[in-house]
Parts: sequence; C-alpha cells; structure tokens
Amino acid sequence: MAHSETYDVVVVGGGPAGATAATDLAKRNRKVLLLDRPGRIKPCGGAIPPKAIEEFEIPDEQLVAKISSARMVAPSDRHVDMPINGGYVGMVDREPFDEWLRERAASAGAERRNGTFTRILRDTDGTALVEFRPAEASDRSATETVRARTVIGADGAMSSVAKQCVPGAKELPHVAAYHEIVRSPAPTSGKGLHDFDPTRCDVYYQGKLSPDFYAWIFPHGDTTSIGVGTELKGFSLHDAVDQLRKETGLDQCETLRREGAPIPLHPLKKWDNDRDLVLAGDAAGVVAPASGEGIYYALVGGRLAGDAVEELLATGNTKALASARKRFMKAHGRVFWILGIMQRFWYKSDKRRERFVSLCDDPDIQHLTWEAYMHKRLVRAKPAAHLRIFLKDMAHLLGIVSPWQKAERRID
Repeated sequence: MAHSETYDVVVVGGGPAGATAATDLAKRNRKVLLLDRPGRIKPCGGAIPPKAIEEFEIPDEQLVAKISSARMVAPSDRHVDMPINGGYVGMVDREPFDEWLRERAASAGAERRNGTFTRILRDTDGTALVEFRPAEASDRSATETVRARTVIGADGAMSSVAKQCVPGAKELPHVAAYHEIVRSPAPTSGKGLHDFDPTRCDVYYQGKLSPDFYAWIFPHGDTTSIGVGTELKGFSLHDAVDQLRKETGLDQCETLRREGAPIPLHPLKKWDNDRDLVLAGDAAGVVAPASGEGIYYALVGGRLAGDAVEELLATGNTKALASARKRFMKAHGRVFWILGIMQRFWYKSDKRRERFVSLCDDPDIQHLTWEAYMHKRLVRAKPAAHLRIFLKDMAHLLGIVSPWQKAERRID
C-alpha cells in the first residue's frame, strides 16, 4: 500500500491539547499534520488561570473578560462571594480561542487539514495509516490516508482514537454538559442574589439545577455562558438551563447558540498503545473533578504528549509514551484525587451542598482555594490554616456545627 505523505506525527483534534502538542513538535522541526473536525465548538465555561496564561503564553487580547470574584449559591439561595484579592481569572471564548491556538501551530510549521478521523490502519511495514474524511470533499464517503510515525489522539471526551487504540477508553465515565451562549445584559448594581456582574462567575450548587454537579453563569464580555452538568441519565439539562435563566432574568437576553458535550470524570489508567500513539486532553480524561476545569489541564496534557512523542522519535524507545501520563499524575494526580472525594461527598445531596457552600464563607478556605486554582499548587506554607480547615471540615462532616456558622476570620 503506497502513500506519498509520511508525517512524524499526526495530531487528531485541534482543541487546546492537540494544538499545543502540534505547536511544540513543529517548533522542534518535526513534520506535523494537525487534523481537526471543523464547525465544532465545545461547551465550556472558558476559565483559564494565570498559570495557564503565563506557562502557555496566552496574549491579553485572547481574554474576553477578567474575573475578579466567584459567587457560590447554596440550595437555600444563600450565597458566598469569594473575591480574588490582587488577581484575576481570564475568560476565553472557545471558538476564536481554539482557532488562535490552531493558527499558532500553523505559524510554527504544522500543516492544517480539516477532516473527520475514521480509523487507524497499518501499512505493510507496520507504520500507522491515519484515515479521515476531508471536509472539502464533495463525496461524503471519500477518505484520505496518511502515514504517521506517531499519532496523538486529542479528539475529545468520546475520542474515536482512544476507543480504537487504547484499552479501557470505552468505559470512561462522563458528565453531560450543556450551555447556552447569550448576549450579556447590562451590569446591575446591588448585592442581590441575581444581580449581574461581568467580573464575577456564579456557581449554583442546587439539586434542582444539577443533582450531582453544578450549574453556572460565566460572563465572557459581550456574551455569557449559562450552563449545567450532570452524570444522571434522564435529567433534562435544557430544562435546568431554562429554569436558571428565568430565575436570574437572563431569559430576556438574546440566545446566540446552544451547545452540548460530554466531560470526562477521571483520567484514563492508560494513555498510550505501547507502540506509537498517545492521548491528550479530554481524550485522556484530564478534566478536574468537582470543578470541571479542563482548559489548563488540556494545555498541559498536550505539552506532555508532545514531549513523549519527541522522545520516542528521537530514541525509538516506545516506553517514552507512558511518560505523558506519569508526569501529569505526578504533578496533578493528588489534586484530582482530592477534588474527586469532594465531588462524591459534598455534591451528593442538597443538605451536603448547603454545608459545602457555607464552608466557602471561611477566609482560610477562600485563600487556599484561590492559591491552588490560580497557581496549580497545593499550599504547604500555612500549617495553621490547614489545621483550622481540617477541624472545620470535620465539624461539618460530623454535624457538630450548623451550616453558616461564622468562622473566625484570620489567615496566618
């Protein structure tokens, strides 16, 4: 079987993970094909922390808003405002942001093609043959095939690459996410529950809106994302968003588009095929439990996949592929474990959600939460604060204190 084009790496999927991997490998003078399915926009809150902006050189013009606080809303409608003292969270619109990432890869030397991945075959010498349907083909059944020394699967949560090539990928659990993008209303003044602040993200921990995850209102400058996620089958995401919009007055805003997609809940136990392929981003399951944060971890996963492929290409050692997951879990596995426990416990019922939001009123928890989120590290330098948080958590877990009992306001 003869094929004229042979690439060092074919990257399937042009989101943050795939585009980052393609950029890094092209900068290393590798022959890269970035294959992306056009027209798809992932439903996403769009938040990226300062660590991502710095580490992946995201220019300020890609930020459509800068968030300076978060509001956590309990089942009782009581709420906690969590200001970010001296910092901000950047917000991006995934449609132009992802395209900018793909263009950055092209500027670095990657070749771009629009098409839909279909399968991986093997040439007579064992080289991977990546088959896809070109977007520009008039015959929708027509396919093209390219040779690839290595492949990076970054084609999302229901990754076709992963399901075909990596053991265990078919069993990856998911949260179903849905959001509606609306034209942002004018800011409203006051401290009421449903005032609109373009510099604040609102997160609703209410079983009526999500029985096991949360709902959100995230401003994106001229537009706003209103969404919800759940793992519960049969729960109506559309109805939940309708209800949230009506309760907040955002049903009066113009709806620009509606989008839905699965969000993976856990990193896969294996990201490679022991030969010439590795996964990255949602395809590898790297979305943080409890928070649903995925952009930063996709960027990191794409970089680590690129590093692993580069090592394989340079040395021929197929064990290099496993380094992507090992390095990711060493850096972020503990955080994912803690967040997973949080989600399984605190999101289980409205009674527990009420306690969870009341805990967020604690200044120690607010400080350490923002430190961990903004800079992607667990803060170890405040043992007294950690001890106080542990004691407060235990008091709530055991029911010794009531929700909303005021905490002593101090941070060491």
